[in-house]
Amino acid sequence: MQKQILLDLLDHNRFVCNLTFKNITLENSRFQLNEKTASVGFIYRHIGETANILGTFFGNKTDVENTTIGQSDTGKDYDLQTSHTFIEQGYKTLEDVINNSSDQDWFEEVETSFLGTVPRIKLLSIILFHNSHHCGQIASAIVKGN
Repeated sequence: MQKQILLDLLDHNRFVCNLTFKNITLENSRFQLNEKTASVGFIYRHIGETANILGTFFGNKTDVENTTIGQSDTGKDYDLQTSHTFIEQGYKTLEDVINNSSDQDWFEEVETSFLGTVPRIKLLSIILFHNSHHCGQIASAIVKGN
């Protein structure tokens, strides 16, 4: 039952975020809510990079490099298809982790360079909340930004 609950949470996060992601275009990828916030394209890439990099703390390997975590948006253009691929890889990684974990595994602690030592279930929830938080920023920037 626990595995199904986690898969349902992941699926809902993916569904809700994809409602925002499908509205990202080359034209609005440079939109910012204001001049002090990151652009849609930067945040989109950040979500994908973060999901993959934090996913390594579950024991997965990734070739995704960090160009956004702890960084400021410098106006660089990010390829939207690559960002989309990173996000899909991140969701697939999390799905695989859930499918290949026992109920007890979720209580085991993992050492992370960003968050310290946390239970695996907390790391999963951080990634999902992180995705949702930034999807809200993207949605606002697309609607109200320039």
